[in-house]
Amino acid sequence: MDNLSKLAFIAAEVLLKNESEKNIALILSNKASSIDTDRKHQNAIENGFASPAIFVYTLPNICLGEISIRHQLYSENAFFVFDEIKPDILFDYSENLIKEGKAKKSLCGWVDFDNGKYDAFLYIVANSGTFVHSISEITRLY
Repeated sequence: MDNLSKLAFIAAEVLLKNESEKNIALILSNKASSIDTDRKHQNAIENGFASPAIFVYTLPNICLGEISIRHQLYSENAFFVFDEIKPDILFDYSENLIKEGKAKKSLCGWVDFDNGKYDAFLYIVANSGTFVHSISEITRLY
């Protein structure tokens, strides 16, 4: 597993370890896409040996697959690349999926890994919970 997937996997594990719901949408974002793995893949190409084990992780959404496999989720998912976290998009997308019945809950947030620096902020959206799901609350918590 690449570093981005490891980060997303571990962060999701904290929130999903006791979760029984399987219809949980995954909506993640970051600013670097899969650049950390892309560099490793480029280096492998330049040295004459491109590894499929590295190549598969040159897509940032692979971390969504790793989380889905671990938690047996068969749900909607999306991975967005932005310059910075976009609470409005995370809010709108997750609210829409739940409202339309495409998901019971959503695991949303930001997972970024580049050059050994990482940032992870994940949260679960449901019809009821501790915090009100709003753009201002996402901004405050991040």
